[in-house]
Amino acid sequence: MTDTAPDAEDLRRTMRDPEAFEEFYRRHTESVSRFVARRVTDPHTVADLTMEVFLAAVDTADGYRPERGSQAAWLYGIARNVVATEHRRAAREARKTDRAAGRRPLDADDIARLEERIDAERDARRLLSAIAALPKGLRAVAELVHLDGLPVEEAAAALRIRVGTARVRLHRVRRLLRTDLDARHPEPAIAKGTS
Repeated sequence: MTDTAPDAEDLRRTMRDPEAFEEFYRRHTESVSRFVARRVTDPHTVADLTMEVFLAAVDTADGYRPERGSQAAWLYGIARNVVATEHRRAAREARKTDRAAGRRPLDADDIARLEERIDAERDARRLLSAIAALPKGLRAVAELVHLDGLPVEEAAAALRIRVGTARVRLHRVRRLLRTDLDARHPEPAIAKGTS
């Protein structure tokens, strides 16, 4: 995601102007959709949550602060909240059988495109699974930097923490994951006296 309007007032005007908002949406929708597809496996839910991120962006444009990070980081912060809310909702509704009620119908092309996106994010979901056991603060920084590709500074902005704190957490994550991977896949023993 690239940002061309770093000014907060420009963003607020963008959210009120349908043509400018459409351009903003087109510029950011793919990366937001990828963010969601790394965390959700149902194509309908990916489509719905992606749209919810942009609706929330319209509602909270006054909260955008360019000095805290780019529009991309701001959108990722919103997306984290939207996805977390969905996970909580889904957990409460797990026993209900009519999970498709109230969703907009997706045509075959929509479903195929979203299934491809979900498949493309398979490796990222594996990494997400590997870091799932980490403490919440460490996990959040690792997701934004390693899965979503944000620079450390923008991940810190999205999480509303200091850059130094984010760097320390990333160092801990890398150490913990390396220890975990070494335990799962130890180096093969080399017989003494052979080369």
